[in-house]
Amino acid sequence: MDAIEEKIKEMGLELPPPPPSGGIYHPVLITGMQLYVSGQGPVQSDGRLIKGKVGRDLSLEEGQVAARQVALTMLSTIRAQIGDLSRIKRLIKTLGMVNCYPEFEQHPQTINGFSQLMVDIFGELNGRGARSAVGMSLPGNIAVEVECIFELHPED
Repeated sequence: MDAIEEKIKEMGLELPPPPPSGGIYHPVLITGMQLYVSGQGPVQSDGRLIKGKVGRDLSLEEGQVAARQVALTMLSTIRAQIGDLSRIKRLIKTLGMVNCYPEFEQHPQTINGFSQLMVDIFGELNGRGARSAVGMSLPGNIAVEVECIFELHPED
């Protein structure tokens, strides 16, 4: 088990099963030293998705929990695709999408659930990247979707 997975375990968390591809795309794509991760949803350990519109079906706090679960789903997907989470050097960019109604305005606070876990796992310097947070209707009524770009360590 690599250091990142060990840290997740120490935090009392677990990686859910990686979701199957939902379309014609790569879940993860590496170009140079950058790892692009397609949009990920909040898959729970039992494989079910966290669903609902934040601010109506789900509270802000439940939306933050869903965003945190997306972080774990994303790491599970990366591990399944490249085999070793310790290859990740830092988070570069996050696009967080919140399933909500037009009057909801707490998109950044919702995505903080994702961002805080990245900081907790990778540290303040490497876990905090550039970020956008927006609201919209999401496929399958999932609560949150996030896509990211990471920098990788050079391979030995």
